Amino acid sequence: MQAMQKEEITVLLRHWSEGDQEALEHLLPIVMRELRQLAGGYLKNERNNHTLQPTALINEAYLRLVAQDCPEWQNRSHFFGVAAQLMRQILVDHARAHVAAKRGNAAPKLSLDEALEASHEQAGELLALDDALLSLERLDQRKARVVELRYFGGLTVEEIAQVLSISTATVTREMRLAHAWLLREMTN
Repeated sequence: MQAMQKEEITVLLRHWSEGDQEALEHLLPIVMRELRQLAGGYLKNERNNHTLQPTALINEAYLRLVAQDCPEWQNRSHFFGVAAQLMRQILVDHARAHVAAKRGNAAPKLSLDEALEASHEQAGELLALDDALLSLERLDQRKARVVELRYFGGLTVEEIAQVLSISTATVTREMRLAHAWLLREMTN
């Protein structure tokens, strides 16, 4: 994405935060492209007839984003970080519904990489990853947030650093430590 467009998104987000609904109308087509790419990334390894399509994921995330009363968006990265968090929750809710439909199959342990590419048949693994992330969050909120922004939000190391107001070196270190912790947690 061009630097000018990133700045435009930030300006529109700030105007929306101030209650300007026209800014939201201008923002929508711009962010929908990025949200579609983000959703496509989540669902790229799903089978073609998966019950949750990228458009449905985007629409649900969008509805949850605009339902907020005058959100205080800091910048584009902050917005997409929140969108990533919402998409993760939507996917987890979808996986929970799928597992519940199968009447309580236990979520098997697996590697982090496998869990991040969970498919419809692997709903239990997505739940296991979510459980592991929730455990990590109780121990270290920042590490959990770094993982969420990177793997669910698709943000770059630089964007994560900006959202969390930390250095890129800290982001890299936190990702490495979180990845090791999650691997250990999910394989035990």
